[in-house]
This record gives sequence, structure tokens and C-alpha cells, in this order.
Amino acid sequence: MAKSYKIPKPKDLLSAGVHFGHQSRRWNPKMEAYIFDQRKGIHIIDLEQTEKLLKAACDFLYDTAKSGGQVIFVGTKRQAAEIITIEAKRCGALFVTERWLGGTLTNYKVVSQNIDGLVDFLRKRENDEFGHYTKKERLMIDRKIERLEKFVGGLIGLKSRPGALFVVDARREKTAVREALRMGVPVIALIDTNSDPTGIEYIVPGNDDAIKSIAIVVKALADAVFAGYKDMGKEADKKVKEEVEAAARAAQASEEVPAELENVVQEVEVKTELKEIEVEGELKSKRGQVTEKAEVIVTE
Repeated sequence: MAKSYKIPKPKDLLSAGVHFGHQSRRWNPKMEAYIFDQRKGIHIIDLEQTEKLLKAACDFLYDTAKSGGQVIFVGTKRQAAEIITIEAKRCGALFVTERWLGGTLTNYKVVSQNIDGLVDFLRKRENDEFGHYTKKERLMIDRKIERLEKFVGGLIGLKSRPGALFVVDARREKTAVREALRMGVPVIALIDTNSDPTGIEYIVPGNDDAIKSIAIVVKALADAVFAGYKDMGKEADKKVKEEVEAAARAAQASEEVPAELENVVQEVEVKTELKEIEVEGELKSKRGQVTEKAEVIVTE
């Protein structure tokens, strides 16, 4: 099945400013392999590598989504928060844009209690089950819901272990990255020249501060996730259709077998009846012969 998402070309990445790194004096030597040049004290990122690595990251997220794995988008810096929220909701991913709560992955049991609590509060508010509370009590409940939505609202439906974690700025989101690595969750990251790429399985070297740069990368990754979930649905429908057709064939076969058996039985019954007629004819013939002989004897 052809993958229905596109990877931005180097010229598109250039237009979005993805090539601008940090000041050369603030670089991380481990990012040297992804740096093309240095101009006016600013490192320039090799966009050909960015395109290639972005494609690898998109392909991985597509496969993860297609297999039903959950994906979390993390971007808590001001430039990334709104983009992450919009794109994650569009493609069906989970997201964190305020603050990564320590233990979200490594201590999921506690975090899941907050998620379940939020879901319960939202259900009760929708069903107007807080009507008998005082105005002050309802205000306190609303504030609690607002706080929970801020920190875990984007994680509703999270299982204990997601299939992938994407972060904007691995340096800023080091707690999330560390937890993911500890839990064996593959990490995709938009990494600038001042970050340490150690442990990141899918590196996307690029400007992680500019809004346009973040937007073009996040959109490409979100498109891959969206395509993966869409194709997963198609395959699920195809599987259901195949199961229905197999069941229909089995039912048809089960109807044909009794019919065949009935034909065999009828054939046996006919042969038996013919045999009985044949035997009865032979008996009559022999009785006739015996009678004739008896009459001859009596005459003599």
C-alpha cells in the first residue's frame, strides 16, 4: 500500500528556516555530523540530511500508527505548544504542551489516576451531576478540571507504553526523553545544534526555535501518523470483510454437504429398492418353475 504523505524538500525546509542552527560558540560537538557550514557565527544545518532523516522518522511513525501504536507529541516551549496541539489532534496523536509530569511513563499508575479522574469529572459535568453543589464548590471543581486538562488533557486514552515519542527540542524535554529511553520507547526529536542527540533513535536536525521551522517538521510527522491510522482502518475493514466472506463460504459449504449426503442416501435407497425388486422377481420365477415341475409329476 502506497504511503500517502509527502516529505518536505530541502528548498521547502530552507524557506521555513530549518537550516538555522545556534551560535557556533553554543554548539554541541555531537551534532557536528549534521552541520553544513558556519556563517557569521551561526551554524548552518545540512538540509539534505534533514530531509533524509525526516523521511526515516515519518516512515517509522507511519508504521507505528498503522500497527495501532500510540504516539505522543511533546512541545512545551511557547513557539511549539499551539502547533503541537493542533497537529496532534488532527492526526490522532496524544500530546503534552504544558509540562511533562515526571513519571508519566515510568510511574504510569499514578498518572493514569489523574487521567481517569479528569475523564470522570468531565462526564459528570456533561451530565450536570454537579447541579446540587454550591456555587463555590462548582468553581473549585472547574478549577481542578482546568488544571488536570492542562497537564493530562492531551493524554486521555494513554496506555502504559506508547509506540513512539516525538519531542521538539530534546534538550528542553530531557525528562520525557529520559523516561522514554528507560521504558524502551523509540524517540523522535527535532534537534538543534546545541542539543545532545545521544539515545535519540530518529534525529531530525533543524531549527527548534522558529515557529515556521517547527511547523513544517511537525506537520510532516503528523501527516505520517494520520496516514498510518487511516491505513490501519482500511486494513481492519478489509480483514473484517475477509472474515465475513470466509464465514459465508463456510456456511455455504455446510449447506452443500448435507445436500450431497442426501443425494447419496437417495441413490442408496433407489439401488436397494431395485435390488429388492430383482430378488422378488427371481423368487417368483423359481416358484413358477417349482409349480410346473410339481404339475408334471402329478400328471405322470
